[in-house]
Amino acid sequence: MNPRSPHAATAIAAEGLVRAFDGVTAVDHVDLDIARGEIYGFLGPNGAGKSTTVRVLCTLLAPTGGRATVAGYDVGSQPDQVRLRIGVALQEAALDPKQTGLELLRLQGRLYGLSSSEIDGRLADLGQLIDIGDALGRRIGTYSGGMKRRLDLAAALVHNPDVLFLDEPTTGLDPVSRARMWEEVRRLNRELDMTIFLTTQYLEEADELADRVGIIDGGKLVAEGSPDELKRRVGNDVIVARVDGNARAALRGLQRVAGVHGVEARDDEVVVTAADGAATIGAVAVALNKVATVQHLTLRTPTLDDVFLELTGNQFQRDEVEVA
Repeated sequence: MNPRSPHAATAIAAEGLVRAFDGVTAVDHVDLDIARGEIYGFLGPNGAGKSTTVRVLCTLLAPTGGRATVAGYDVGSQPDQVRLRIGVALQEAALDPKQTGLELLRLQGRLYGLSSSEIDGRLADLGQLIDIGDALGRRIGTYSGGMKRRLDLAAALVHNPDVLFLDEPTTGLDPVSRARMWEEVRRLNRELDMTIFLTTQYLEEADELADRVGIIDGGKLVAEGSPDELKRRVGNDVIVARVDGNARAALRGLQRVAGVHGVEARDDEVVVTAADGAATIGAVAVALNKVATVQHLTLRTPTLDDVFLELTGNQFQRDEVEVA
């Protein structure tokens, strides 16, 4: 087993981190300071720079500029030391369908230099932390999508890492498998005091799990804070109306309604921000009915999606949920 890093206060740090590809900057001067034991949610749409940032921090890509440390070691000059102290579960799990789950986990342990008895002990511990069940004796090719994700997570944990990187771990999972994965992430953080760097497109996932959230757009870190802090930045209530026809026709009339701070149209939805939604919703409904038939009208507090829209002018693109 490799000793825990003596640099206990900060698990992940980056200063002006840059990664470019053929002149295109995918990660643009990103600064990070993530404490040991923290769950950090890294949010952004496809192409924002999330996965590239993870690959740099995991030493799979060298930084083009700036510097970063993970578990106290520099990702550029000390990649071997970093790799010994991290666990990584990327979007595409590299699992051999002909292996059994148990064979994969034992091989992973041997690659990290663990003895047979140490591997046995880690597998017993992981059985308590990760719901890998009785399927370990079966070939991986027979596993469901959710089971493959959990096996990949267990493989990332065999050597008891300081820092765990999870790159969109629940994309494509059904709601039950997603909820189970959330609970396993919480348990790892709670029982092992493990630092977890979680990238996701699912805003509710970050809201549910993360102590702090960083939002990346166009390679730049555009906001950072706890989910509640970020939502308070919007500072307004949100009125969402679903209408028949083109929602854009309603924009001009709504902008003149007293108390309305902003209006956005998304397909058949109109999203209105207002300082006092309860006082404004009636006037919004009247104005909408003059130009379109309102099918549904709701009032809610801001979400992380509203934060992202406010900061970037774009809505998160979300993948469709597939049943695993």
